[in-house]
Order: sequence, then C-alpha cells, then structure tokens
Amino acid sequence: MAADGAELDVTRVTADRSPEAGESLDRDALRALQLERMQWSLHHAYTNVPHYRAAFDAAGVHPRDLKSLADLARFPFTTKKDLRDNYPYGLFAVPLGDIVRIHASSGTTGHPTVVGYTHDDITMWASVMARSLRAAGVTRDDIILNSYGYGLFTGGLGAHYGGEYLGATVIPMGGGNTEKQVQLIREFRPTVIMATPSYMLTIADEMANQGMDPSNTSLRVGMFGAEPWTNEMRREIETRLGIDAIDVYGLSEVIGPGVACECVETKDGPHIWEDHFYPEIIHPETGEVLPDGEPGELVFTSLTKVGLPIIRYRTRDLTRLLPGSARVMRRMGKITGRSDDMLIIRGVNVFPTQIEEILLRHDALCGHYQLQISRDNHLDKVDVLVEVRHELSDTLSNAQRAHISSAVAHEIKSGVGISVEVHVLETGRIERTLVGKARRVIDKRKKPD
Repeated sequence: MAADGAELDVTRVTADRSPEAGESLDRDALRALQLERMQWSLHHAYTNVPHYRAAFDAAGVHPRDLKSLADLARFPFTTKKDLRDNYPYGLFAVPLGDIVRIHASSGTTGHPTVVGYTHDDITMWASVMARSLRAAGVTRDDIILNSYGYGLFTGGLGAHYGGEYLGATVIPMGGGNTEKQVQLIREFRPTVIMATPSYMLTIADEMANQGMDPSNTSLRVGMFGAEPWTNEMRREIETRLGIDAIDVYGLSEVIGPGVACECVETKDGPHIWEDHFYPEIIHPETGEVLPDGEPGELVFTSLTKVGLPIIRYRTRDLTRLLPGSARVMRRMGKITGRSDDMLIIRGVNVFPTQIEEILLRHDALCGHYQLQISRDNHLDKVDVLVEVRHELSDTLSNAQRAHISSAVAHEIKSGVGISVEVHVLETGRIERTLVGKARRVIDKRKKPD
C-alpha cells in the first residue's frame, strides 16, 4: 500500500467482522495489521475531517509520516473539548447520509459529545462486543438481562447488539424499575446480567427486600462497566450474588462498550481489542508516551472507524498497559480514577476509588457509599457516608458502628493521608442511581468566582 494509506481500501479495513477475527494473531502479525490500519485511519481523518487536517498541519505532521507505530507520538491529541467545539457533526468523516446512528454524552457541562456510526461501524461495534461476551464466558445459549440504559447513552444498545450478534437471547430491560428487574430474574431466569456495578448492588438489595437469596438465582455471569470499580467491589458482588463479575470497558467517543473486556479464565484486567483500538499511556501533564507497565492516562486511536475516526483521544482514565494473559492482546489495569475526577483535599490528591478500597475491606460494609466535601472555617471537611450490609442493617449496634467508623477513618488517614469523618448508615440511606453511574462525590465547597 502507499505510505500515506491512500491505497488501502475501506473494504479491507471493514472486511472481517466475526468476533474471532484478530484473536489468533501473534504479536508480530498484530503489529503489522495495526500499522496498516493506523496509516489508513490517519489518512481517512486528514482527508475528510477539516479539524484533523488543521491539527495535523499545525503540528507539522502528515499521515505519510507514520512509518512505524512509534511515529503516532508525533501526532496531536484529540480531547473532549475538540468534540464539543465541533458540535454536532464537525468531526464526521462521511456525509450525514452515510450515518445510520448517532449517540451522545449527557452534556451536563456544556455541549454533549456527539458520535456518528456508519453501517460498518455498527457491525464492528457489535462484533467487538460479541467478542467481549465470549471472553466473559457467554455463549449463544445464554439469556442476557441488559440493565444498561437505552437511548443516547451507548451502554444499552452496545450491549444489546453485541448479545444478538453472538446469538444469545437478550432481554432489553434497560436501567431503573428495580422491582421489575428482580421479577425478570426470578421468572425469565437470565444467566447473564449487564449493568453498572453500583446498580447491581441495588438489584441485590431489592432481591433481599423481596425475600430472595441473591446468591441463589439463575445468574452466573455479570458484565459491569461505565464507572470505575475496584477489586474489592468485585469481591462483594461475587460473594453476594455467587457469580463471576467481569469488567467490560468502553467509552462513546471511541465506540461504546466493547473496547476491552476481561476474560473469565483470569479476571486480571480487560484485554484491549487492539486490532480495532490502538492504546497508549501518557503522562497526564506532559503528554509523554510512557512504557507498558507505567501508570498514566489512557489514549486511544481508532483503527477501523469510518464515520468518526478518533486520533489519540485522551480518555482521562488512569491505568497502565500490561502484557496479554488469556489473550495475546494487551490488558489494561483497573481504572484507578480519572485525571479530571481527582479531588484535592487540603493539598492531597485523592481519588474516590482509594476510599472504596478501604471501605470494602470491612466485611460489615457494602459498596453503597458517598463522599461529601464541604469547607469548615476555610478548611476542607470530608464526610464519608457508607451503608452496612443489608443483612446487618437491623442488628449492628451503635457501639459497633462507632468502632467501624473509627477504624475506617484511621485507615483512610494512614493510607490516603486525609482526615475524614465516617458515618456508618443503615441500608437505603444513600441515594441510588438507577440509570448510569453512581454519584460518588458531592462537593459543596464554594467555587472561586
């Protein structure tokens, strides 16, 4: 093919969409495929998206300059601001008539980020989501209760079409209506559930309220994503529900769920489907590309997206790249937080997941928690609200709660470096998010004018 990627026809990029495609490649073959597809993607973006042409020109690079995968570091980053500045269709690389679906973020802080998909993009998305399901141990004989929200949010439809592409039976429940979720689990007997991890705990609470044993249902696998969650949260879900809890990763700007997924054999971090999405880890402040194993910010370049190619997109998710284990493709470590979600408490950098890890080391506590931050006499004050496990809600004495509060506060001070006040509450006291991500932080500090 030509060095600038012009001779690589899009039909070669979009040819094989089976879930198994690419998984049998060794590292050398995979890297050769990545280079070919990356050259095409850069050329496609430069030729068809004015933003990328201007950004590449300003950086003094051209798609033909990519001779190796390492050359990608010469190209500029794409940020969420770029997507918002080009709202709604400015980053589309094809005519609107070729776009068959549009998704968008919530847009709570301004314009939402809008992503368009061609028919080939939708097929690729379904394929990598089906591959993720296969990695989680799901087969066409399974029944999937899809409890992700449907609509502009990518979770519901991404999971839905992946399940159908695999050949499994999909129940399109969506988020919310928790009593109905439990009724469907009882009567339809699904074997797989897909939801945010925090909402899975809400469903488990409702099972208990209805007199069901959460550990004795038809469910055997849960695929959880859309919010950071720790291995301590995994342990709670698996113990309470008697299932394998699998981490699935995605983001709408790249494709949606199915960018990466854990394998049920190992559960040691999501394998990135590198034949479609090329990962980098960079220093969050300098932008320097870091070697595998070093923690930093995750960056993705799409290799096969037609409708909206994405070049070096800064996800703000903090993790590291690890060698493949159950699959050849590299893994990403658990998301430790987001660079834009980091809290600064009295000069100390804090991520909510650090608090979660400590809370869930205590067997009496569950994954329903919230951090409330305020300012008292010009000093930051942190209240950690956490619920006891459902089965202990009516039996734990005030003295026992006080002992747990003191122990947790001490561990947070020792491990994280901040003083907090811990409030151990009975079940149901913390607000539930029935659709989407749990609201882990309420920051009441007055923002500077």
